[in-house]
Amino acid sequence: MLAKSLVIFTGVGLLAGLLFGIYLIDVKNTSQLVFVDGNSISIVTEKSDFKLGETIKIRVVNSGTTLLTFSDTSYGLRVTGLSGILMYAPISSQTISTLEPGKEIIFSWDQIKNDGDPALEGLYKISTNAIDSFGHKVEKSTTVTIWK
Repeated sequence: MLAKSLVIFTGVGLLAGLLFGIYLIDVKNTSQLVFVDGNSISIVTEKSDFKLGETIKIRVVNSGTTLLTFSDTSYGLRVTGLSGILMYAPISSQTISTLEPGKEIIFSWDQIKNDGDPALEGLYKISTNAIDSFGHKVEKSTTVTIWK
């Protein structure tokens, strides 16, 4: 017969594992695209974890119902470390760009930083910002992890 304490600790461990798993599923929810009424912008990647050197496809989507205006042709896209240091921004011209509701623009980042060095493993923040038709600033960011 099994000891009472072994059964209790095993039961508590199984229950804790189940609850922690459910919590992680909610926290690690990768649905990054939600359409709303009003101004909204979304950044969508095909997944949140990437291998070192893997190309990251980034979609900037106008997920609202108002026209968004960007100051240049990079659509405000920036990839930074969590400390805020700029790692990558697409080459752009100072031409004002717009994105109509429901439309998207796609960028690819090959994990090469602006200085020509490859990105290291770690967490990176991908962000963008725009101005809506009423003059309000709209911004969004997401994080991705690069693994070895």
